[in-house]
Amino acid sequence: MNRLPCLIFPAIRRCVLSLGALLLIVHGAPARAQPGADWLALDSLCHAVSPVPVPARDHVLPAATACSGTPEGFQHGSLWLTGDERVVARAGPAPVLMVHATRFDRLLVGFRYADGVVVWRDVHSGNFGGQWRLGGQIAFSAAQRDARLTGIVLRFDRLAATQLLRLRLVPGAEAELQNGALACLTGATLMLLAIGAIYNLGLALAVRRMFPALQGIWSALMAAWGAVWSQLHLFVLPGMAGTLSSQTGTVLALALVMLAALSLLSAIGQRDVPRWLRVAGITLALAIGVLGVPLGLMRDGPIDLLAELVSLLLSVLVIVILLCLTLAWRRGNLAARAFAAAWAVPLLVMCVSGYFDLDDVLWGGGSQMLVLLSGAWQAVWLAVAATWRFALMRRERDTAVAAQAVAHELARRDPLTGLSNRRGFIDRITPLLAAHDARALAKGSENPLALLVLDIDRFKTINDRHGHDVGDAVLTTIARRLERWDGPAQVVGRLGGEEFAILVSGMGQFAAQSFAQSVRQAIAACDHGPAIRPGSVTVSIGMVMACPGDSFATLYRSADAALYQAKRQGRNQVVIAEATAIVPDETQPLVASARA
Repeated sequence: MNRLPCLIFPAIRRCVLSLGALLLIVHGAPARAQPGADWLALDSLCHAVSPVPVPARDHVLPAATACSGTPEGFQHGSLWLTGDERVVARAGPAPVLMVHATRFDRLLVGFRYADGVVVWRDVHSGNFGGQWRLGGQIAFSAAQRDARLTGIVLRFDRLAATQLLRLRLVPGAEAELQNGALACLTGATLMLLAIGAIYNLGLALAVRRMFPALQGIWSALMAAWGAVWSQLHLFVLPGMAGTLSSQTGTVLALALVMLAALSLLSAIGQRDVPRWLRVAGITLALAIGVLGVPLGLMRDGPIDLLAELVSLLLSVLVIVILLCLTLAWRRGNLAARAFAAAWAVPLLVMCVSGYFDLDDVLWGGGSQMLVLLSGAWQAVWLAVAATWRFALMRRERDTAVAAQAVAHELARRDPLTGLSNRRGFIDRITPLLAAHDARALAKGSENPLALLVLDIDRFKTINDRHGHDVGDAVLTTIARRLERWDGPAQVVGRLGGEEFAILVSGMGQFAAQSFAQSVRQAIAACDHGPAIRPGSVTVSIGMVMACPGDSFATLYRSADAALYQAKRQGRNQVVIAEATAIVPDETQPLVASARA
């Protein structure tokens, strides 16, 4: 086991360096894998740019279109895209155009038929009508007509960037299945995130820690971003359709990155990560969060340039986070191990989506759906890890409390006999004395108490003649006999040496005296083995009845005086004290010498 860290940590370092290099390569890689067959690439469509037409000329195409090059100047005008029969034929006779929601003011889609008819559909920012679908898509179905479909026309008014366009032509039946599957997957993922948010926030209130609070806020924001991206919020806020949703989603996405990084750095702790690395991570996270605001609000200008800058900062932040996790892991930080597993899936998604085009996976949900799934994984994993961590802390606390309780109990137990020692005996009888006083104040209520103090007769002779081992055995045998009377109403204890005590509750003087005589006789009948003659070990008992206001000290002094009297009268007998009078201090040496 000691060799395991030596094998793991170099591998982790290599993984960190490899992943960092991969992120930098991905950031600069211009080429991506080709999309699926149902995707409409811009280079397969002809384009034209014009001023935004007046309503009377909504459906009038520009006179000239270009089928090569890149469209420009569309951010303040209209971008027209056209596809011929070769483009639409691959999706069957009744295709559905799926447009992933992005930043535009208005979108018109026209399906052109062989008889010259063009059937138009349109949506605009703030009102997608019944065209929107879960998964961040807008669906336009071709009309069922006898004439065959020969082309398609799209017009985007004030589109923010062509890089944000994602278009698919899907057969009608397949589109319904895909929309249903994507809706189910999106709903389940958002439910997991919502549960994770509620659980973590509740955990934060229960344990009063910052980490679950940050994680709960992160899960809530992740669920909010997922609702905005998937357009689920349009059930409640249909006016957010289009540009406002896209802008909100961008701001939330970068705020999530910032919050996730800050949550990780706060959970790891300052001692496990160098200060400069921690400051670098916090600075990068805050920079990304701040840049998310202008990037989300921009409608034109250098959107692509700012997006590239954020992407570069994100790549560097990931490398910093991996270094922090590695260093903290090496120093045994449990939070780092939990975060390493939680971040593994999101980092993998970032790397894969940066190099491969994943737009056609998960029924068009693409990389956003993968990010949402990885976010749900991260929320669930960290919730489980936090629960396990706090459960471990609670188990350790419960173990400490139990050990403290055992130590407390042992401090009040006599180690030889197992009976309560003097301290434990006083602790146990104090509530009974208090209850006795309270009942004495109530008219007609009575609960008599009696204290019996027992002392073994001639115990010093037993030790001198038979040895201390036999003396200890005698004490243990008598304790076992007395233990049968120990309970809530009768408390038994060893006060020290050969002296024992019993507090009897609920017995009047006559009954308590009879009980004391039965105790004396039971002890005299104990079998102490072949070394001691049967009946030779006896006890003398002093008894006193409690009065209101008595404490153990006053009761003990009166019972001890009665015990002294029993010793003087010949031992092996019970003497009852007349009252709880305090024995003068000068008599105490005489009492001690009389117990030989």
